[in-house]
Amino acid sequence: MAALGSGIFLVIAPGIIAVYVPWRICRWRIGAPLLGISLLRIAGILLLIPASFVLLDCFARFALQGLGTPAPVFPTKHLVVSGFYRYVRNPMYVAVVTLILGQGLLCGSASVLEYGLAVWAGFHLFVLMYEEPSLRGKYGSEYLEFCANVPRWIPRLRPWQSARNPK
Repeated sequence: MAALGSGIFLVIAPGIIAVYVPWRICRWRIGAPLLGISLLRIAGILLLIPASFVLLDCFARFALQGLGTPAPVFPTKHLVVSGFYRYVRNPMYVAVVTLILGQGLLCGSASVLEYGLAVWAGFHLFVLMYEEPSLRGKYGSEYLEFCANVPRWIPRLRPWQSARNPK
């Protein structure tokens, strides 16, 4: 059920935010490269590929390890602190924003890039005002240790090794 719930949430939330809305903004038409720099298109592609993998990996971890979904209404039973979560606390949000920015660079769309910045600001406020307080309340010292060792947005260079979860 967790896998099914995560799959449905993947289509609904990131699917709309990172795929449908950017498509509505630029229709994925390839315009002139931003600032006239063609290499920015390649940078866009190089962002899209790993961000897609990170997003799918995180959704799978929520279902298989956390035994829940990323949706706040069906949360995980266990705090997920493995995989990309060993590098950054919010890899799903980072992946979604990276997907949006990659599309903006690939299509040469400043509007998609602006949308990506607005999405990041929304994620940041959601994390600060709802998600982190909720996770502190649910997971207590385990979450506090995680926060003390793993940055919110900029990934660590080396993976964090939790004493509770040495993988």
